[in-house]
Amino acid sequence: MSSVEKMLIAEITGDEQMLDTALGLINDSGCFHIENAPVKRNMTSKSAKAENPYTAQMKLLSETAALSGISWDAPPDEESAVKTQQWASRIAADNDLSDKLEKIRDEVASLADTVRSAEDDLAVHTATLEQISHLTGSDERSFDVDFSEVFSCTNLKVRYGRFPLDSYERLSYYEDRDICFLTFGEDQGYKYCFVFAPADDESSGEELDEMLSGLYFERIHIPEFVSGNIIESKAQLERDIAADRDKIEEHRSKLDAFASENKSFLSECYARIKTMYDLYELREYVLAERGRFYIMGYIPGGHKDSFAKAFTDAGLEVQIREISKKEETDAPVKLKTSRFAQPFSMFVELYGLPSASDVDPTPIVAITYTLLFGIMFGDLGQGFILMIVGFLLHKRNGKPLGRIMKRLGASSMIFGALYGSVFGMEELLDPVYEAMGIGFLPFKTIENINTVLYAAIGIGVVLIIISIIVNMIQGIKQRDWTRALFTNNGLAGLVFYAALLLMLVGGMVGINAGGTVYVLCLIVLPLLIMFMHEPLGEVLKGNGFKIHGGVGDFIATNFFECFEYLLGYATNTLSFVRVGGFVLSHAGMMSVVLALSEMAGSGSVIVMVLGNIFVMGLEGLLSGIQVLRLEFYEMYSRYYVGGGKPFTPVHVGMDDTI
Repeated sequence: MSSVEKMLIAEITGDEQMLDTALGLINDSGCFHIENAPVKRNMTSKSAKAENPYTAQMKLLSETAALSGISWDAPPDEESAVKTQQWASRIAADNDLSDKLEKIRDEVASLADTVRSAEDDLAVHTATLEQISHLTGSDERSFDVDFSEVFSCTNLKVRYGRFPLDSYERLSYYEDRDICFLTFGEDQGYKYCFVFAPADDESSGEELDEMLSGLYFERIHIPEFVSGNIIESKAQLERDIAADRDKIEEHRSKLDAFASENKSFLSECYARIKTMYDLYELREYVLAERGRFYIMGYIPGGHKDSFAKAFTDAGLEVQIREISKKEETDAPVKLKTSRFAQPFSMFVELYGLPSASDVDPTPIVAITYTLLFGIMFGDLGQGFILMIVGFLLHKRNGKPLGRIMKRLGASSMIFGALYGSVFGMEELLDPVYEAMGIGFLPFKTIENINTVLYAAIGIGVVLIIISIIVNMIQGIKQRDWTRALFTNNGLAGLVFYAALLLMLVGGMVGINAGGTVYVLCLIVLPLLIMFMHEPLGEVLKGNGFKIHGGVGDFIATNFFECFEYLLGYATNTLSFVRVGGFVLSHAGMMSVVLALSEMAGSGSVIVMVLGNIFVMGLEGLLSGIQVLRLEFYEMYSRYYVGGGKPFTPVHVGMDDTI
């Protein structure tokens, strides 16, 4: 089973010159969740935070990596705090290290600039070639004029660009003006052309541009380096593009070679400097005063001895103590989960981690989610496929979803065997059970609709009662007697809910389960207790019978709360009908697939395969979502509070974040 792992508070003190050693040991431990000691002690002005001396070197390394594309290799061995301090001393003593790193960065930047320059040239030449390629009409020699001569005209205003086709059709309206349109190729709804107009005065260019703008003309500027006619220009640009690509490959090879030559040295520098940089940043969480430092945080209880030994061996003082009731709400949470339940912690984290004093719902989720999904998606063949897909996903990426699918597939196979369903064929297992002498299996869902629906409601009743009991146990553990005894999810709610169910079931089977005493003691009294849960809780706390706010507000608020409780019991219970509904839906959809398969004749196998794939995808997704909804809204809401913060131990990684 699972639980919230017990946390202990660890407080580390020592001389300020030993602070780097302490931070190094914290990183090496891998189990210390650091807290902001100056804030905790209301002494923020005493923080040991200072300007990080490793920032400049980190920026040099990060810039080098960005320019060269280097991905940092992990350090060859795990760094102990002692090695870390030795390297820190070497960094401090090596005055030339920053110069070395800057020299490498500058060389990389220079090589990267040559690559980028060649890439820019390639982009310009490629775009220009595309632009002038539209000047080839039916005959490439139709524009047999040197570009430089055209754009150097002094008596003509020249524009090159493109019109939308609908605007091009309106050019006939301008035939009476001294404007010449020389059209060429068409591409993607545009017509490319030269526009010529006499340069009579200074304003003629502006007037021409204004007129063309009204026609949605998009001007294209041809660079000055383009010369010769269209054939000569295209040939030259193609030669330029080939030369650009050769330059890019040549310069990139030089950059890659230089980066590869220096990668080992840079990776070694990065591993150590990044460690020192990140550890120095932790000084923000350290309280420093009168030459001493103070660090506080949380460690899992199982690491107590090894953690304390590492610090005492280094000559530092460490105190490890239990968490007080007052400090409990601030403690981080680490789930201690069994192997079966562990992947389902993903669903718990979606809703929010439990607080340090709360119950971990992961085992409950693991069991109930697996059972409910298997009931709703019961099919031996499809469950087997689901389990295989889960195995493959888990093997490929190791994510929790693959492990969850393995468990859900196994559950579906078990219930599919009980239903006798193998890829929707509910008669296939009958001979097997008959040979085994089992006469009551398989259970034909489509022939027992009422039984399926009643069973679904029964499952819901059991799960709601379990949720209320879990809430009561948690309330007792926390000595929250209002939660445990007086609320709708406490003892009063349990008695009220169970009494109503007995009356309802008794009426259905013809048994009179409720008399006056029964109603007064088991229905009216619990309802009254729920109505008065706040003042009754104050009585148990020793504060006397107190009503917060006015009496009128108290009565109105609690009346509607009790009414909401009644609706909640009914809707939460009936919500589990969806479990039976999906059982019937699955059987119904597969019966349709079987019917279509019989009608398909020779293509029946294809219809069966495609039908099963469709049903598995649709029903599997919907069943998974609906079970999660039942977990969150019908069960979690009764016993789970959440609001815990995750346990995040100090860890220096190889990321490039500064």
